[in-house]
Amino acid sequence: MVVVRRLVEQVAGFNANVLITGESGTGKEWTARCIHEMSPRRDKPFIPVNCGAIPTELMESELFGHEKGAFTGAVAARIGRFEAAEGGTLFLDEIGDMSLSMQVKLLRVLQERVFERVGSNQSRPADVRIIAATHRDLEQEIQQDNFREDLFYRLNVFPIELPPLRERLEDLHELANSSLQRCAANGLEPIKLTDSALRALHEHEWPGNVRELSNLMERLCILYPGGRVDQRLLPQRYAGSGASATLPTGSNAATPSPAATPADLIAACNGMPLKDYLESIEIALIDAALKEAGGIVAHAAEKLQIRRTTLSEKMKRFGIALETT
Repeated sequence: MVVVRRLVEQVAGFNANVLITGESGTGKEWTARCIHEMSPRRDKPFIPVNCGAIPTELMESELFGHEKGAFTGAVAARIGRFEAAEGGTLFLDEIGDMSLSMQVKLLRVLQERVFERVGSNQSRPADVRIIAATHRDLEQEIQQDNFREDLFYRLNVFPIELPPLRERLEDLHELANSSLQRCAANGLEPIKLTDSALRALHEHEWPGNVRELSNLMERLCILYPGGRVDQRLLPQRYAGSGASATLPTGSNAATPSPAATPADLIAACNGMPLKDYLESIEIALIDAALKEAGGIVAHAAEKLQIRRTTLSEKMKRFGIALETT
């Protein structure tokens, strides 16, 4: 990511077209916004367009606008994204999903820097900086005749490739903190991740990349506002293989044995808030009872000598899910 940052800084001051590639959720739009914010165009609009979300028949009107009466339903003239981004940056996300017919029209605009609204023959200047992004391998798409080679070379003036989160796990803690700061800015009470929770998150494959991590942080802030989130409070898919057996070793997650002395209990607590420490013991006992009862909540409640509804409520509160086979 240091290399990516350097590339962003190098290209920001120029008007060269940029092509950002990477898996879904790696932060392609965030990178495009960084380029815009560092560029001389920063005071002008940044207009994102998701090419995969707009129907083919509407794409031309979305990009170039239309005149009144240009087609059925065009009851008034409308500017397109190129006009909206005048002087600024137009971000074409998922450019690999654009139809071949639309690729031809986009190529002309990139070459001549002019366009016409649908239903008009008046050329308008296009003073916009183009940043495109895709999760597809465009060179492979070219070989399969799904993407125009000449458009690819027009867009690929300055390529930036974003690595998936699984290849940059050393950034996970910092990325999680950034997501928590955004949650706080949106009015949520940020949680605090324990060391065991961070270890478990490092073991996850993160198919959704940074977006998946950001969504998880928001979900945890909603479930446990302002609290400490241990490995066992993570959703099951993130909790790791050890989440359903014993609490992870570590100063903040120790659980005393049944024969523990008062001194052992104090040592295991190791400065944890009493509420968190008691909850960690409660979670461990519930997990053990569920395991011994073969996942049958009613039998586990009987072993714990509490009502089944009480156990179900505690499982929901602690995020304890039954293992499925």
